[in-house]
Amino acid sequence: MPKESFLQNRIRSVGFALKGALLLIKTEASIKIQVFIALVMTAGGFYFDISSTEWILQIFAISLVLGIEGLNTAVEKLADFVQPEFDEKIGFIKDISAGAVMLVSIGASIIGLIIYLPKIF
Repeated sequence: MPKESFLQNRIRSVGFALKGALLLIKTEASIKIQVFIALVMTAGGFYFDISSTEWILQIFAISLVLGIEGLNTAVEKLADFVQPEFDEKIGFIKDISAGAVMLVSIGASIIGLIIYLPKIF
């Protein structure tokens, strides 16, 4: 079997990543909500004609929340695979992972408030 070129390998990797992102969006309720919020915030950005800096901050906040939620889902799926029964230690790990999502979500919400409150009021 011939070895893949670097470019072929990168293309395959992007394909796997896209598949993973679509699986995440299709199967996880929390990501569906967060994608909806991201779309609303993006529409708000166009409506209020936010600045380039505000766009950068908003895109960063959205991508950080979605990325950490993806990692949280992966941790939870892996933990459930390793230990399908209730386990206090697994619960601790899953709580920490969910806490990380909460922390970045709070930060993203604050960024949204800083951007949009002055425009609304």
